[in-house]
Amino acid sequence: MAALAIVGGGLVGASLALALQQGAKARGWNIALIEPFEPGSEYQPSYDARSTALSHGSRLLFERLGVWAGVQAESAPEPIRQIHVSDRGHPGITRLHAEQERVPALGYVVENAQLGRALLGALDERVVQWQAPARVVRAEPARTGWLLQVEQDGQLHEQATDLLVLADGGRSGLLEQLGIHRQVRPYGQTAIIANITSSQGHAGVAYERFTESGPLALLPMSAGRSALVWTQPEAQAEDVMALSDAAFLHALQDAFGFRMGALKRVGARHSYPLSLIEAEEQVRTGLVVLGNAAHSLHPIAGQGFNLSLRDVMALADTLSRAAPDQSPGELALLNGYLQRQRQDQQQTIAFSDGLTRLFSNRRPVLAAGRNLGLLGMDIVAPLKSVFARQAMGLKG
Repeated sequence: MAALAIVGGGLVGASLALALQQGAKARGWNIALIEPFEPGSEYQPSYDARSTALSHGSRLLFERLGVWAGVQAESAPEPIRQIHVSDRGHPGITRLHAEQERVPALGYVVENAQLGRALLGALDERVVQWQAPARVVRAEPARTGWLLQVEQDGQLHEQATDLLVLADGGRSGLLEQLGIHRQVRPYGQTAIIANITSSQGHAGVAYERFTESGPLALLPMSAGRSALVWTQPEAQAEDVMALSDAAFLHALQDAFGFRMGALKRVGARHSYPLSLIEAEEQVRTGLVVLGNAAHSLHPIAGQGFNLSLRDVMALADTLSRAAPDQSPGELALLNGYLQRQRQDQQQTIAFSDGLTRLFSNRRPVLAAGRNLGLLGMDIVAPLKSVFARQAMGLKG
């Protein structure tokens, strides 16, 4: 009987446990989900007050996992019917429409806490054992798999696992302990996030606008609200965060314009620095790195969690095809997962990083070129469809 340990019970870790549980039950595998916070705790970073933009492709994956109905039951996800891409001060605009792509919506905005409750509610406690609050203090390779030192209820105990999955986020201390280095390429930007209410509402439109200070996104949420991601140069972000609500809304209105009418209200603001981060290793014998621990992307293109969910499904599919006597931690098996998913990762990271760097550069020649590109994409249907399919997390 094989044992699997998933370190991190956030959106990525819980999705993996759910994707694995049916096959694990059939094979007699035990899954331990090790998490520093109680299930569904608001202090778990994955389940805080932020929202996640799910692509159409992610909706299909959640339907496959049988959890999409649960997501809708928590609170109907807000559909993105249209994506409007513009560059402030320039005429180039591209509009993507769900109807033209023949999908019910290009994506959906879901509050993290609601998504978390749906995932946790779908887990079978007979297959997935929660260990929370608990944390892995140390992990050492063993003759087969890994030996973990786990701290729980003030006590340390040892726990063996055939497969260790690190899904504990971008600040994973275990990566450093195991000597897994990450390439960090700072954008020199800080993301400011908040919920915004406008006089005209969003009408199901997600706005991606590129400004002198950096990319800005307003994504449709329930009750007519929009989720704001506003990137600022690091040197300016603190001053913007310190503005009064009225001054903040005025500055945002100046950068965004009046496509949603007057911006009337802003919720609690939070900020965090932005970098493209990639782990130099994602698999070892008996070990897989997932989620933000494996790759952390700029939020403006909304690709991060959607890529991680595709990684999760690819790993679960790979493990489901293992021979009955094959260990889930066998290196050849895990290398097969990474080879299968590598192209998707590279393309998505290049798409997100390239879009961010292109539209953060204010050089006149580049500005003219990208605006011609936006105008051309809006006119040339096949080109627009390629862009839309990448944004929706669909391949081919």
